Amino acid sequence: MRSPRCSVCDRLVSTGAQVIAAIPEFVIAALLVAVLAVWLEAFPRVSLVPLGGTPLARARTLESCHDPVATATRLARARLADQYMVYETEGGVWHFAAGSAVSVSAHANGITARAAGRTWTADTDGPPLTAFAAALSALRGGTGRHFYGWAAFELAHLLHADAEATGDDTLLHVLVPSVEVTLTGDRTLVRAVDQAWARKVADLLAEPPARRGAPEQLSPGRTEEVIATGAAAYGRTVARAVADIRAGLLEKAVVSRKVPLPAEPRVDFSETYLAGSRANTPALLPDGPRRVPGGRIQSRDRAGGRRGRTCEHPAARGPRARGTDPVENERRRAELLADPKEIHEHAVSVRLAWEEMEAVCRLGSLAVEEFMAVRARGSVQHLASRVTGALRPGAGPWDAFASLFPAITATGVSRRDALRALARHEPGPRGLYGGAVFRGSTGGALDAALVLRTLIGAGDGVWLRAGAGVTAQSSPEREIEETCEKRRSVAPYLRFAEDRPGTR
Repeated sequence: MRSPRCSVCDRLVSTGAQVIAAIPEFVIAALLVAVLAVWLEAFPRVSLVPLGGTPLARARTLESCHDPVATATRLARARLADQYMVYETEGGVWHFAAGSAVSVSAHANGITARAAGRTWTADTDGPPLTAFAAALSALRGGTGRHFYGWAAFELAHLLHADAEATGDDTLLHVLVPSVEVTLTGDRTLVRAVDQAWARKVADLLAEPPARRGAPEQLSPGRTEEVIATGAAAYGRTVARAVADIRAGLLEKAVVSRKVPLPAEPRVDFSETYLAGSRANTPALLPDGPRRVPGGRIQSRDRAGGRRGRTCEHPAARGPRARGTDPVENERRRAELLADPKEIHEHAVSVRLAWEEMEAVCRLGSLAVEEFMAVRARGSVQHLASRVTGALRPGAGPWDAFASLFPAITATGVSRRDALRALARHEPGPRGLYGGAVFRGSTGGALDAALVLRTLIGAGDGVWLRAGAGVTAQSSPEREIEETCEKRRSVAPYLRFAEDRPGTR
């Protein structure tokens, strides 16, 4: 009998629909169970069953949805709760999750859980994923609910490099939603914790969409100005990284470039999400009290699922611009396949993906199922490979996540040395950029998507961010151009609006 496959691949999201992460409730509930077990003596009246096991009992199937992305965007714009997420899965299926029946946040030294209007905190001696995995194990065989969440890039320092570099911000956040809406071409399914939530969403979907004026957007000239911002400073950062590599401190670093946007006009994240989703491969729109990111996902890891203990991890590097001229696109494709720097960089990424998977996969099960294919993604085209394997006995999805996070395409080689180099050369924390968004289930499935080429908002700031892989063969000029090519997959779809509720 053929053994279950574990495909742990840093793979490109295809041109069609792909995962946009939301945090299934069960993950949060599982984590909460593990955390609350520690505090049971201190809080003897806490009931674990209502917090970790309350199902989304109310379900309604509504009429078909002819434009799932527009409907998901409308639900997000309605701001039904402080926290919500829009998540796109393969096959053109969209999920909207809102409300936090349970939420759990992990920091460098502790975990905070919130449920039923109460808050619990506890210190942790080890990495947050240890408590996370224990919580999932506690819920095995439970109600089959989903959870949604994200991991900040700085979690990598705690897992692989220097714990002191993690900072004080949240590293991992999950939520169990109060309501979930699944949108396909032929039906709309609403599931909620109670009748009030189900009715609220059903009534909103029954209303005709409000007429909205055309959102403001940048002129082509202004778009190019935004794309070019900070080029000289980024070139100097690349030069310093190349010097480190040539001195033998590391082999490769993925150095990012952050471009703050003006405070006015304000970015309309909902309209930007909608425009980007229509013109590109997937965009992401999570929201919460502390961050409002929107952007695109390049790769995703998979672990677990109905097919057995499986996992996927794609490796993608070396973008070239992609436009409307097929002849020019083919010329750039041939150039990409003949570029020694890009080929070397990609081969290094595949090698490291293989080594990372060896830690969680069965001996002899690893295979490179795809190598150096050219994949189109919106305004760019990439080299893409996929490494697969079968999870070893005793390894679960969070073991794979801990081994593979963050993706090679967001850090470098070796990962520890690259993380230290990035801490030296990049100003401030990355936050969600280079981190992951994910969706999972109590059955053991987990989709984790790498966040790159991203529009992010936090507090009063909004910025674009993209990066490029730097090796000993890199030149500042080429890496600057690479980041410009990547920004062109986001910047033309920026939409702006007046400063009114719901436009950010």
